[in-house]
Amino acid sequence: MNIQIQHLYELAQRPERRIIGLMSGTSMDGLDVALCRIKDSGPQTDVALTHFETVPYSDNLKAEIRKVFAKKEIDFQHLCLLNAWIGRIHGQMVTDCLQRWNLTPADVDLVASHGQTVFHAPKSQHRLADFPNATLQIGDGDHVAVTTGIITLSDFRQKHIAKGGEGAPLAVYGDYFIFSKKDENRLMLNMGGIANFTYLPGNLNAEEVFTTDTGPGNTLIDAFARQLFNQPYDANGQIAARGTVHPALLQALKEHPFFTAPFPKTTGPEVFNPDYVAQARQRSGTDVDLTPEDLLATLTRFSAETIVEAIRKVIKPGEDYTVYRSGGGMHNPVLTGAIQELLPGFRFANTDELGLSGDAKEAILFAVLANEAVAGGHTSFGNRQGVPTVSMGKISFPN
Repeated sequence: MNIQIQHLYELAQRPERRIIGLMSGTSMDGLDVALCRIKDSGPQTDVALTHFETVPYSDNLKAEIRKVFAKKEIDFQHLCLLNAWIGRIHGQMVTDCLQRWNLTPADVDLVASHGQTVFHAPKSQHRLADFPNATLQIGDGDHVAVTTGIITLSDFRQKHIAKGGEGAPLAVYGDYFIFSKKDENRLMLNMGGIANFTYLPGNLNAEEVFTTDTGPGNTLIDAFARQLFNQPYDANGQIAARGTVHPALLQALKEHPFFTAPFPKTTGPEVFNPDYVAQARQRSGTDVDLTPEDLLATLTRFSAETIVEAIRKVIKPGEDYTVYRSGGGMHNPVLTGAIQELLPGFRFANTDELGLSGDAKEAILFAVLANEAVAGGHTSFGNRQGVPTVSMGKISFPN
C-alpha cells in the first residue's frame, strides 16, 4: 500500500484529528487559518479551536486577484499562474502560522483548503441551457500540500455541484454537525461578502435543515468604502451611521430577480457589484444627488432587509428562533441593528457564545468537511436541492 494512503487510513481510525481549516472569502481581506482538534464525526462531531489567525493579504496579492475576480473576460494565462501562486502563498501562510504557534507540520494531521473564489456561476445566473452550475476556487491543493508538508483536502465545492447543488453554501454541513441543539430552532447567519444562513431545526432532523444565500452581505459596502473613502470596509458602520437611507434607491436595488427566485439559491459579486449599484442609481434618479454617506447607509440597509426578507420566507409562525451571527458583518452595528429591528422577538447572539469564534467559523467548517471526508460515515440530508448528501474534498499528498 502507498505509504501516504496508509497514513491517511491510520488518521481515519484515530479518535481525534488535528486539522487546519483555511478560508478566504470574496472580501479578499486575508486568509483565515484555524487549527482545530476534532473528535468523532457526523452529529457526534466535537470541535475545539486551539489556534486562529487571519493573515492579511498584501495589496499586491489583492490587486493580482482582482484582475480575474468575478470577470467574464480575463487574461487566461494570469488565471493559470495565480492558481499555483496562491496555492504556494497559502501554504507558506500556514507554515508561518505554525512557526508563530511554536508547532511543526508533524503536529497537524490535515489541511482543509477552501481556496480563493474567483468566479461563481450557478445555472440560474449564467442561463446557458447546455451548461451546469459551476464555480471556481484557485490556490491548488497540491501546492498547499507540498509547501506545508501536510496532507491537504481542497476543491470542496465541486462535489456539491456534481450532485446537483450550486456549490454553496457549504456551511450547512458543519453547522448541523456542531451547532444543532435539541429543542432550539437556530439560524446560523453568516455575513461575509455574500450573506447566507442555515436553518437548524430543534427536532435535529437533518432532512429539515435548510440553507441559502440571501444576497449581498458586505461586498457592496466594502466596494464603496474603498472607492469613496479609501477604506477597506466601513469599520463599525461609522460611515453608514452618518448617512440617511434613500428609499427610492433601496427599492431599485431590491428589483433584481434573484430576490424573487425560489430557494435555495446562490449568488456573488458577479451580480452584485458597483455596476449593479450604478444601474440602480440611474433607475432611481439618485446617480447625482446622493452623498457618499447616504449611499453607504442605503447599501447597509439593502443587505439588512434582503437578509431579513429571506429569513421571513422560511420561518414558521408561532415558533421561537435564535440567530447566531458570524462573518465580518457581525462587527457592523448598523447592519446588525437593522436586522434586529426587523426581526422583533428573535434572540440574537454571535457564534462566539457557542464556544467557537464567529470570525473563525467558516475556516472551522471546512476543517469539519475534511474530517468528514476522511473519517465520516453517512448522514442523510434527504434528496433535496441545495443540501445533497455528499462527501467533499480532493486529497493531495505532500510527496
